[in-house]
Amino acid sequence: MDRPINAPPKVPARGRPFSPGNSGRKPGSKNRATVLTAALVEGDAQEVLGKAVELAKAGNVVMLKFLLGRILPRERLIKLDLPRMEFADDAVEALGRVMGAVSEGQISPSEAAAMAALINSYTQAIDMADVVKRLDTLEAQVNVSRVA
Repeated sequence: MDRPINAPPKVPARGRPFSPGNSGRKPGSKNRATVLTAALVEGDAQEVLGKAVELAKAGNVVMLKFLLGRILPRERLIKLDLPRMEFADDAVEALGRVMGAVSEGQISPSEAAAMAALINSYTQAIDMADVVKRLDTLEAQVNVSRVA
């Protein structure tokens, strides 16, 4: 056995090593395919975009999804009448209203999931603040009893 028991296994070098003095391509530089593609499209960007729109209008679902994914906003403003959350128990009513909005078609299930996560995180913050207040009260009572 050549190597000690605890030594990591020898991993062979990947690819052909660079010749001395050649450190390889500079970080951030683009590969040849990217440069060639950019040069081809550079002068014909309007033409390529027109063809993409033409394909989408002709029913090419993949191209339609591609274009819509870049044109339409990813998020939208949601307006829901939620109760003021002062206590963690208020989250039950808030989540009920979110569920009602989903069932009425006002918001999508994924938007409701995001709202529920937000409500949950706010509820946890309320709970944590309550725990801190209770701990401060207990510490004050212990300190008073020590002094007396």
